[in-house]
Amino acid sequence: MKANEKLNIRELLKDLNKYTPRRRGWTWRKKVKDLKMGDYTYTDCSEPLKQSVPLPAAKYFGNIDPQPDAVITTEIASGRFEDDIRRMRMAAWHGADHIMVIRTAGQSHFDGLIEGTPQGVGGVPITRKQVRAQRKALDIIEDEIGRPINYHSYVSGVAGPDIAVMFAEEGVNGAHQDPQYNVLYRNINMVRSFVDAAESKKIMAWAEMLQIDGAHNANATAVVAEKVMPELLVQHAINSLFSVKTGMKKENIALSTVPPIASPAPDLKINLPYAVALRDFFSEYKMRAQMNTKYMESSTREATVTHVINMFISKLTSADIQSTITPDEGRNVPWHMYNIEAVDTAKQTYAALDGLKDLVEVRTDGYMSEKVREIKERAVLFLEELLAVGGYFEAVEQGFFVDSGFYPERNGDGIARKINGGIGVGTVYPREDDYFAPVTAHFGYNNNQYEAYLDSPAELIGGCTFEDRNKIIYIDELDETDNVNKRLEEKQEFLDSTIIKPEVEWLADGVVVLDLTLPTSIRLAEAAAVQIAEKMNLSDPEVIHREVLHPAEATRIQIKGKIDFTIDLKTIKLPPEPFLMSDEEIKEFVKKNPFKIVAGTIGEDEHSVGLREIIDIKHGGIEKYGIECHYLGTSVPVNKIVDAAIEIDADAILISTIISHDEIHYKNMKKVHEYAVERGIRDKIIIIAGGTQVIPELAVQTGVDTGFGRGTKGNQVASFLVERKKALLIK
Repeated sequence: MKANEKLNIRELLKDLNKYTPRRRGWTWRKKVKDLKMGDYTYTDCSEPLKQSVPLPAAKYFGNIDPQPDAVITTEIASGRFEDDIRRMRMAAWHGADHIMVIRTAGQSHFDGLIEGTPQGVGGVPITRKQVRAQRKALDIIEDEIGRPINYHSYVSGVAGPDIAVMFAEEGVNGAHQDPQYNVLYRNINMVRSFVDAAESKKIMAWAEMLQIDGAHNANATAVVAEKVMPELLVQHAINSLFSVKTGMKKENIALSTVPPIASPAPDLKINLPYAVALRDFFSEYKMRAQMNTKYMESSTREATVTHVINMFISKLTSADIQSTITPDEGRNVPWHMYNIEAVDTAKQTYAALDGLKDLVEVRTDGYMSEKVREIKERAVLFLEELLAVGGYFEAVEQGFFVDSGFYPERNGDGIARKINGGIGVGTVYPREDDYFAPVTAHFGYNNNQYEAYLDSPAELIGGCTFEDRNKIIYIDELDETDNVNKRLEEKQEFLDSTIIKPEVEWLADGVVVLDLTLPTSIRLAEAAAVQIAEKMNLSDPEVIHREVLHPAEATRIQIKGKIDFTIDLKTIKLPPEPFLMSDEEIKEFVKKNPFKIVAGTIGEDEHSVGLREIIDIKHGGIEKYGIECHYLGTSVPVNKIVDAAIEIDADAILISTIISHDEIHYKNMKKVHEYAVERGIRDKIIIIAGGTQVIPELAVQTGVDTGFGRGTKGNQVASFLVERKKALLIK
């Protein structure tokens, strides 16, 4: 694909029944020792992307886009997988190579795979069609950026083994799998959960998927998150060793680690010792670091600060995968812009902290040593008591887990489940002596009488679906009214056309967001904001963030609403793009061809700020390229600025003019041109006019070389000066 082409969703959906994944298993980034980019050398980076969108500030550094060595995650699940595909492409271009797709919550309770592609709520219904379409799209996207992308979802719930099989068939690269999550948070029967997990993990091991556990949910749901630190270590231990016993390689097991506390608590004093203890105990496993979302509300600023602090801990310790969630997690609305901002935050933070361990180290004495040891000791004691009461099942039944007491303290508010209770209770049966399943990657007793002669029982049937994709039954759609084809029909006006509408989540959803500061209390500001949105003809207005600036003086409100009109891009007439040279090209030319200019605000105009920003080095002005600038001030007469140019043998005159009544700005431009002609220098001097009311085309009609309007930057003016000077030198 070309960068300026949109993904064609309808083309992606064609021939899905024939699609074959290009590879199995997880892919890590390729680390580069002492990576050189621009003027800098990076010690903790991976191979650059073939195509990408660098950080906004990259334009000042030669558009370099260093990629950290940790895999970067983004979680995408708007409920419409066809729109998520577009967001995946955005995220990948910004540096994400781990795309997690969250299942709709209710799917954990389904007892089998669902077919078709209905619209989800709080996630995406995971179907074969959805998985296959997105994996196919990611194949195209990874070719664009030049790096493999790991596709990921959840193997959980009572249909876990069924989903694991489908994921293995469809090239899913990683998945969450944690039987304890099923028990504690989905109330799935313990026996059923662990039996299903054994089968699921066996399948995932065959497919070389990376497994991520869900132990971090304990600190997300605990009354006091920091109190469950010992328990988190125990949960990680149980799940990791259980996974190894089912055949998983340790390098394919990742612990989902989340700092338990957040600012304004003393973040590092609590979170860093925990991170060190965790990595000490589980040094053989991978670390998937995720930001703390427990205390997150609707402030994107607050969430982003938490994200950065958490990544500082990742860099001080280790993180093989850096999850980003989204800065608006508190709103539970995963919008395009916040996915991308989260990825950029991770990329920017990691670039800033490159080589951190070469600069600082975590202390191993004093407070740190004491806290790390304490957390470890409490975890060991927790595990010993778990064994003493009879094992994990008995400990859960007695409410050991997610209790708000700092072990060995207990407050009696833990999550308790019955060994003989929960969803799926009584649905696990012992296998008969003659039980036989001719399939690959099957866990437990299988009565394989041909084991000595076969690598897999599936050979008896010419291979199961893992070996022979022709045996996969692909069902496209079951629901005639709720499916992706119907949704695309509804959006036909916006597909393959020049008609657009704003969007934050779905194609042409029409949603816009307003940011208001209102000089009143929070409740009145909220009510007033809704009325403001309605008067602006926004439908369905909803306040999504409120923030007290002062109890009486002001409240910040963010409100969303929908517009009911469209824009046709064909009706837009764009001015020519400003010509830009690189900073290096401009500096090289000026070094070889010394350049002088005179500048001032002419006529009776006293405005100076805009011109100073074009000139001054502090504001990125043309001085930084070595151009010698002579600033004459404000209200400079026309003849004075031209005479000054003659006196110092200037190469160019820069005039600024803001006042525009009676077209005085254009009249003064014409006077400068005519006086330069009169003094006999017009053919060898460049004259540039600028100001907020200047239209470039009208400026040229007055006789000046060019005009610059609102928003002009110093590099645009410098680029024009160099190009025009080149032309004069040729003459």
